[in-house]
Amino acid sequence: MASSGKGSFARTMKAVLWSFFGVRRRADHEADTQLNPLHLIAAAIIAAAVFIALLVAVVHMVTS
Repeated sequence: MASSGKGSFARTMKAVLWSFFGVRRRADHEADTQLNPLHLIAAAIIAAAVFIALLVAVVHMVTS
């Protein structure tokens, strides 16, 4: 994925999602120094909210 400047939000979201999964390549980890910290915080909050909503939805389906 081509990136310009410090890194796009999509690149940051990809890094956060791979981190949630727990698998990162060394080259990707070293390239994370170029990510925008504000994008990183926003991506982490969005990913956490989606994960929580998914868990709530699954529990609601199972219990009803």
